[in-house]
Amino acid sequence: MIAPEDDIDRIMAVMEAAFPPEFGEAWNRRQLIDAMIVGNCRYGLIGPEGDEPVREGDEVAGFFLARSVLDEEELLLFAIHPSFRRRGLGGILLRRFIETARNRGMHRLFLEMRRGNPAAGLYAAHGFRPVGIRPGYYRTTDGVRLDAISQELVLV
Repeated sequence: MIAPEDDIDRIMAVMEAAFPPEFGEAWNRRQLIDAMIVGNCRYGLIGPEGDEPVREGDEVAGFFLARSVLDEEELLLFAIHPSFRRRGLGGILLRRFIETARNRGMHRLFLEMRRGNPAAGLYAAHGFRPVGIRPGYYRTTDGVRLDAISQELVLV
């Protein structure tokens, strides 16, 4: 799914504000576009009031980007703009992601996050469970290595 330029701009704005630069997790514009060109990626946007779909020119409070293969889907990116946090939007967007994956016939969902990611509680509350660790996978800008926690949600 190739996104309209307006959506790419809004996703990039949320990502740049939401992902702390010291962890190097934010993608650049080229990475985002390349992922969408492949064809097995989809994304979702959420507005400040939890509305979807967000129309061209509307403000975006958050987004997800996911990639599917057969009956499995991986949540690649998930973010809520800092100025819209603590309003329940993360839960709404994550439930929307899970439900649309289920409706598309997905059996398992995966995500990977750095140890200490504040979204860990959100993922756990929606049924994701740790299934593996990649020691030292992430590197901060000052060279500290952090583990990646792989998580899974079984839908069937």
